[in-house]
Amino acid sequence: MTFLVFGRSGQVATELARLAPDAVFLGREAADLSDPEACAQAIRDHAPGAVINAAAWTAVDLAEDHEDQARVINRDAPAAMARACVAGDIPFVHLSTDYVFDGGGDAPRAPGDPVAPQNAYGRTKLAGEDAVRDAGGRFAILRTSWVFSAHGANFVKAMLRLAETRDALNVVGDQIGGPTPASGIAAACLTMADRLRGRPEAAGTYHYAGTPDTSWAGFARAIFDMADKEVAVTEIPTTDYPTPAARPLNSRLDCRETEAVFGIARPDWQAALADVLTELGVTR
Repeated sequence: MTFLVFGRSGQVATELARLAPDAVFLGREAADLSDPEACAQAIRDHAPGAVINAAAWTAVDLAEDHEDQARVINRDAPAAMARACVAGDIPFVHLSTDYVFDGGGDAPRAPGDPVAPQNAYGRTKLAGEDAVRDAGGRFAILRTSWVFSAHGANFVKAMLRLAETRDALNVVGDQIGGPTPASGIAAACLTMADRLRGRPEAAGTYHYAGTPDTSWAGFARAIFDMADKEVAVTEIPTTDYPTPAARPLNSRLDCRETEAVFGIARPDWQAALADVLTELGVTR
Protein backbone atom coordinates (compact mmCIF):
# COMPACT_ATOMS: atom_id res chain seq x y z
CA MET A 1 0.00 0.00 0.00
CA THR A 2 1.27 3.46 -0.86
CA PHE A 3 1.28 6.06 1.92
CA LEU A 4 0.96 9.82 1.61
CA VAL A 5 2.27 11.63 4.69
CA PHE A 6 1.65 15.25 5.54
CA GLY A 7 4.83 16.34 7.29
CA ARG A 8 8.44 15.68 6.46
CA SER A 9 10.84 16.97 9.10
CA GLY A 10 8.88 16.46 12.31
CA GLN A 11 9.58 13.73 14.83
CA VAL A 12 6.87 11.31 13.69
CA ALA A 13 7.37 12.02 9.99
CA THR A 14 11.10 11.33 10.34
CA GLU A 15 10.36 7.97 11.93
CA LEU A 16 7.74 7.20 9.28
CA ALA A 17 10.41 7.77 6.62
CA ARG A 18 12.51 5.06 8.27
CA LEU A 19 9.67 2.56 8.42
CA ALA A 20 8.06 3.40 5.08
CA PRO A 21 10.82 4.80 2.85
CA ASP A 22 8.65 4.45 -0.25
CA ALA A 23 5.97 6.75 1.16
CA VAL A 24 5.46 10.23 -0.26
CA PHE A 25 6.22 12.95 2.29
CA LEU A 26 4.82 16.43 1.81
CA GLY A 27 6.58 19.30 3.53
CA ARG A 28 5.28 22.84 3.74
CA GLU A 29 6.56 23.71 0.27
CA ALA A 30 4.50 20.88 -1.26
CA ALA A 31 1.36 21.11 0.89
CA ASP A 32 1.05 24.11 3.20
CA LEU A 33 -1.50 23.34 5.91
CA SER A 34 -2.45 27.01 5.96
CA ASP A 35 -3.99 26.27 2.53
CA PRO A 36 -6.45 23.43 3.25
CA GLU A 37 -7.58 23.08 -0.35
CA ALA A 38 -3.97 22.48 -1.43
CA CYS A 39 -3.87 19.57 1.02
CA ALA A 40 -7.05 18.09 -0.41
CA GLN A 41 -5.74 18.53 -3.94
CA ALA A 42 -2.50 16.74 -3.02
CA ILE A 43 -4.55 13.71 -1.95
CA ARG A 44 -6.50 13.75 -5.19
CA ASP A 45 -3.31 14.12 -7.23
CA HIS A 46 -1.40 11.29 -5.53
CA ALA A 47 -4.37 8.92 -5.05
CA PRO A 48 -2.54 7.02 -2.26
CA GLY A 49 -3.55 3.83 -0.53
CA ALA A 50 -3.62 5.64 2.83
CA VAL A 51 -3.00 9.12 4.25
CA ILE A 52 -1.27 9.98 7.53
CA ASN A 53 -1.40 13.53 8.87
CA ALA A 54 1.76 13.96 10.94
CA ALA A 55 1.83 17.75 10.58
CA ALA A 56 0.26 20.36 12.85
CA TRP A 57 0.67 23.67 14.63
CA THR A 58 2.51 22.42 17.74
CA ALA A 59 3.80 25.70 19.22
CA VAL A 60 1.56 25.48 22.29
CA ASP A 61 2.38 28.84 23.87
CA LEU A 62 2.44 30.74 20.57
CA ALA A 63 -1.07 29.51 19.80
CA GLU A 64 -2.40 31.63 22.66
CA ASP A 65 -1.84 34.75 20.57
CA HIS A 66 -2.39 33.13 17.16
CA GLU A 67 -5.39 30.88 17.69
CA ASP A 68 -7.00 31.76 14.36
CA GLN A 69 -3.88 30.73 12.46
CA ALA A 70 -3.49 27.58 14.55
CA ARG A 71 -7.14 26.70 13.86
CA VAL A 72 -6.63 26.78 10.10
CA ILE A 73 -3.72 24.34 10.40
CA ASN A 74 -5.15 22.13 13.14
CA ARG A 75 -8.83 22.13 12.09
CA ASP A 76 -9.39 23.31 8.54
CA ALA A 77 -6.53 21.39 6.94
CA PRO A 78 -7.39 18.02 8.54
CA ALA A 79 -11.03 18.62 7.64
CA ALA A 80 -10.09 19.07 3.98
CA MET A 81 -7.85 16.01 4.11
CA ALA A 82 -10.58 13.91 5.70
CA ARG A 83 -13.17 14.91 3.10
CA ALA A 84 -10.77 14.13 0.26
CA CYS A 85 -10.07 10.72 1.81
CA VAL A 86 -13.79 9.96 2.13
CA ALA A 87 -14.30 10.89 -1.51
CA GLY A 88 -11.54 8.50 -2.53
CA ASP A 89 -12.37 5.79 0.06
CA ILE A 90 -8.86 6.19 1.49
CA PRO A 91 -7.89 5.31 5.10
CA PHE A 92 -6.90 8.43 7.04
CA VAL A 93 -4.87 8.51 10.26
CA HIS A 94 -4.76 11.84 12.08
CA LEU A 95 -2.59 12.60 15.11
CA SER A 96 -4.00 14.47 18.09
CA THR A 97 -3.13 15.17 21.70
CA ASP A 98 -3.95 14.67 25.37
CA TYR A 99 -4.44 18.47 25.53
CA VAL A 100 -8.06 17.98 24.43
CA PHE A 101 -8.77 17.01 28.06
CA ASP A 102 -8.95 19.34 31.05
CA GLY A 103 -6.04 17.69 32.88
CA GLY A 104 -8.01 17.13 36.07
CA GLY A 105 -8.10 14.09 38.35
CA ASP A 106 -5.62 11.26 38.35
CA ALA A 107 -7.35 8.52 36.31
CA PRO A 108 -6.22 7.70 32.75
CA ARG A 109 -8.55 9.27 30.18
CA ALA A 110 -10.33 6.91 27.78
CA PRO A 111 -11.13 7.95 24.19
CA GLY A 112 -14.79 8.49 24.98
CA ASP A 113 -14.27 10.58 28.13
CA PRO A 114 -15.52 14.19 28.18
CA VAL A 115 -13.14 16.73 26.61
CA ALA A 116 -12.47 20.29 27.81
CA PRO A 117 -9.23 21.75 26.47
CA GLN A 118 -7.64 24.42 28.65
CA ASN A 119 -5.60 26.26 26.03
CA ALA A 120 -5.78 27.47 22.43
CA TYR A 121 -3.69 24.60 21.09
CA GLY A 122 -6.00 22.04 22.68
CA ARG A 123 -9.08 23.84 21.37
CA THR A 124 -7.77 23.85 17.79
CA LYS A 125 -6.75 20.19 17.97
CA LEU A 126 -10.17 19.21 19.32
CA ALA A 127 -11.81 21.17 16.51
CA GLY A 128 -9.69 19.16 14.07
CA GLU A 129 -10.80 15.90 15.66
CA ASP A 130 -14.44 16.92 15.38
CA ALA A 131 -14.00 17.81 11.71
CA VAL A 132 -12.39 14.46 10.93
CA ARG A 133 -15.15 12.59 12.75
CA ASP A 134 -17.82 14.62 10.97
CA ALA A 135 -16.31 13.67 7.59
CA GLY A 136 -16.60 9.97 8.46
CA GLY A 137 -15.04 7.27 6.34
CA ARG A 138 -12.11 5.03 7.24
CA PHE A 139 -10.43 7.30 9.81
CA ALA A 140 -8.45 6.89 13.00
CA ILE A 141 -7.70 9.77 15.34
CA LEU A 142 -4.69 8.86 17.46
CA ARG A 143 -4.16 10.94 20.59
CA THR A 144 -0.71 10.80 22.09
CA SER A 145 1.47 12.68 24.59
CA TRP A 146 4.99 13.78 25.50
CA VAL A 147 6.60 12.80 22.18
CA PHE A 148 10.37 12.27 22.08
CA SER A 149 12.99 11.08 19.62
CA ALA A 150 16.52 11.82 18.45
CA HIS A 151 15.11 14.43 16.06
CA GLY A 152 13.68 17.91 16.33
CA ALA A 153 12.93 19.74 19.55
CA ASN A 154 11.76 17.69 22.52
CA PHE A 155 12.21 17.23 26.26
CA VAL A 156 15.00 14.65 26.00
CA LYS A 157 17.20 16.86 23.85
CA ALA A 158 16.41 19.90 26.01
CA MET A 159 17.51 18.07 29.17
CA LEU A 160 20.73 16.87 27.54
CA ARG A 161 21.48 20.39 26.38
CA LEU A 162 20.94 21.82 29.87
CA ALA A 163 23.10 19.08 31.38
CA GLU A 164 26.10 20.49 29.51
CA THR A 165 26.09 23.62 31.67
CA ARG A 166 24.00 22.80 34.73
CA ASP A 167 24.44 20.42 37.65
CA ALA A 168 21.01 21.08 39.15
CA LEU A 169 17.59 21.74 37.65
CA ASN A 170 14.08 22.48 38.86
CA VAL A 171 11.59 20.33 36.91
CA VAL A 172 7.81 20.18 37.20
CA GLY A 173 6.75 17.21 39.28
CA ASP A 174 2.96 17.43 39.38
CA GLN A 175 2.23 16.89 35.69
CA ILE A 176 1.86 13.15 35.06
CA GLY A 177 1.78 11.37 31.70
CA GLY A 178 3.34 8.79 29.44
CA PRO A 179 6.45 9.79 27.47
CA THR A 180 5.94 8.41 23.98
CA PRO A 181 8.62 7.52 21.41
CA ALA A 182 7.98 8.94 17.95
CA SER A 183 9.13 5.62 16.52
CA GLY A 184 6.24 3.86 18.24
CA ILE A 185 3.73 6.44 17.05
CA ALA A 186 4.96 6.01 13.47
CA ALA A 187 4.62 2.23 13.66
CA ALA A 188 1.14 2.58 15.16
CA CYS A 189 0.05 4.92 12.36
CA LEU A 190 1.15 2.45 9.69
CA THR A 191 -0.59 -0.46 11.41
CA MET A 192 -3.82 1.47 11.85
CA ALA A 193 -3.86 2.70 8.26
CA ASP A 194 -3.32 -0.82 6.99
CA ARG A 195 -6.05 -2.31 9.21
CA LEU A 196 -8.56 0.39 8.25
CA ARG A 197 -8.30 -0.74 4.63
CA GLY A 198 -9.80 -4.11 5.50
CA ARG A 199 -11.75 -3.14 8.63
CA PRO A 200 -13.62 0.13 8.09
CA GLU A 201 -15.63 -0.62 11.21
CA ALA A 202 -12.47 0.07 13.24
CA ALA A 203 -12.78 3.77 12.50
CA GLY A 204 -12.72 5.93 15.62
CA THR A 205 -10.63 7.69 18.24
CA TYR A 206 -7.75 5.95 20.01
CA HIS A 207 -4.99 6.61 22.52
CA TYR A 208 -1.30 5.72 22.41
CA ALA A 209 1.21 6.69 25.11
CA GLY A 210 4.29 5.23 26.72
CA THR A 211 4.33 3.24 29.94
CA PRO A 212 4.82 3.59 32.88
CA ASP A 213 3.29 6.96 33.61
CA THR A 214 5.68 9.39 35.24
CA SER A 215 6.22 13.08 35.91
CA TRP A 216 8.42 15.45 33.93
CA ALA A 217 10.81 15.33 36.88
CA GLY A 218 10.83 11.53 36.81
CA PHE A 219 11.43 11.59 33.07
CA ALA A 220 14.31 14.01 33.55
CA ARG A 221 15.93 11.79 36.21
CA ALA A 222 15.71 8.80 33.87
CA ILE A 223 17.36 10.78 31.08
CA PHE A 224 20.24 11.91 33.28
CA ASP A 225 20.68 8.44 34.78
CA MET A 226 20.83 6.69 31.39
CA ALA A 227 23.08 9.38 29.95
CA ASP A 228 25.35 9.28 33.03
CA LYS A 229 24.86 12.97 33.71
CA GLU A 230 25.32 14.25 37.26
CA VAL A 231 22.35 16.60 37.45
CA ALA A 232 20.26 16.96 40.60
CA VAL A 233 16.55 17.29 39.89
CA THR A 234 14.33 19.21 42.29
CA GLU A 235 10.60 18.78 41.80
CA ILE A 236 8.54 21.95 41.62
CA PRO A 237 4.79 22.51 41.14
CA THR A 238 3.38 23.77 37.87
CA THR A 239 2.50 27.04 39.61
CA ASP A 240 6.23 27.73 40.00
CA TYR A 241 6.78 27.41 36.24
CA PRO A 242 4.15 29.65 34.61
CA THR A 243 3.67 29.49 30.83
CA PRO A 244 1.36 31.42 28.49
CA ALA A 245 -0.68 28.27 27.84
CA ALA A 246 -2.02 26.18 30.71
CA ARG A 247 -0.59 22.66 30.85
CA PRO A 248 -2.67 19.67 32.01
CA LEU A 249 -1.66 18.10 35.31
CA ASN A 250 -3.14 14.75 34.26
CA SER A 251 -1.95 13.56 30.84
CA ARG A 252 -2.53 9.87 31.55
CA LEU A 253 -4.15 8.09 28.61
CA ASP A 254 -6.09 4.83 28.71
CA CYS A 255 -4.75 2.91 25.71
CA ARG A 256 -6.57 -0.41 26.17
CA GLU A 257 -8.91 0.08 23.22
CA THR A 258 -5.97 0.61 20.85
CA GLU A 259 -4.54 -2.74 21.88
CA ALA A 260 -7.92 -4.48 21.72
CA VAL A 261 -8.76 -3.26 18.21
CA PHE A 262 -5.34 -3.03 16.56
CA GLY A 263 -3.09 -5.20 18.73
CA ILE A 264 -0.89 -2.18 19.50
CA ALA A 265 0.43 -2.22 23.08
CA ARG A 266 1.76 0.75 25.01
CA PRO A 267 5.51 1.16 24.36
CA ASP A 268 8.10 0.95 27.13
CA TRP A 269 9.42 4.50 27.10
CA GLN A 270 12.51 3.59 29.13
CA ALA A 271 13.64 1.08 26.50
CA ALA A 272 12.87 3.61 23.76
CA LEU A 273 14.80 6.29 25.66
CA ALA A 274 17.86 4.02 25.74
CA ASP A 275 17.61 3.65 21.95
CA VAL A 276 17.28 7.41 21.46
CA LEU A 277 20.30 8.11 23.65
CA THR A 278 22.32 5.56 21.69
CA GLU A 279 21.31 7.25 18.45
CA LEU A 280 22.36 10.60 19.87
CA GLY A 281 25.72 9.12 20.87
CA VAL A 282 25.00 9.55 24.56
CA THR A 283 25.73 6.39 26.52
CA ARG A 284 27.10 5.46 29.88
